[in-house]
Amino acid sequence: MADLQKKLTELQAVNAVERGFAFERLLSELFGLYGLTPRGAFRLTGEQIDGSFELESDVYLLEARWRNERATNADLLVFAGKIAGKAQWSRGLFVSYAGFSEDGLQAFGQGRPTNLIGLDGLDLYHILSGMLDLREVLRRKVRRAAETNRVFVPARELFENVT
Repeated sequence: MADLQKKLTELQAVNAVERGFAFERLLSELFGLYGLTPRGAFRLTGEQIDGSFELESDVYLLEARWRNERATNADLLVFAGKIAGKAQWSRGLFVSYAGFSEDGLQAFGQGRPTNLIGLDGLDLYHILSGMLDLREVLRRKVRRAAETNRVFVPARELFENVT
C-alpha cells in the first residue's frame, strides 16, 4: 500500500495526459490489492471507460479524473449517461482527485435517482495510508447513496475515527 501512496504522490509532477493514464493504472492496482477483479480502461464505440471492478457481485464502471478543477454536474451527467447506456443493473464509481463541486452535487441529485458513487483525493489518501479499507468505504458510500441519493459523501463522514 505504501508503494501506491508513493506513486500517487509522484503523479503530481507528471503532465496531465500521462498523469490521467497513470492514475487509471494506480486505481486498477488498488482494486486488485483488495480482490475486486479490476479490468483496465477499454473503448466502446464512441466512448472511453476508464476501467471496471466487482464489489460483492456488482460490476462498477470507473471514471478516473485528475484535474485541477472539481467535477461538475456536467461531468457527473456524462458518466451517468455512460452507465445508463449499459445493462440496467450497472453502477459506477467516479473518482475525482480534486473532489466535486457543491453546486454540481446538488444539481445532479435533484429529480433523478443515482447509479453512481464518488470518491475524492482525501478518501483515496485515507485508503492508501491504511486508515480505511477500500471495500468498506465503497460499501458505506453505496448504502448512503441508496438511503439519501447523494453521489458523494466524504469518507470522514462515514467513519468515526477519520478526520
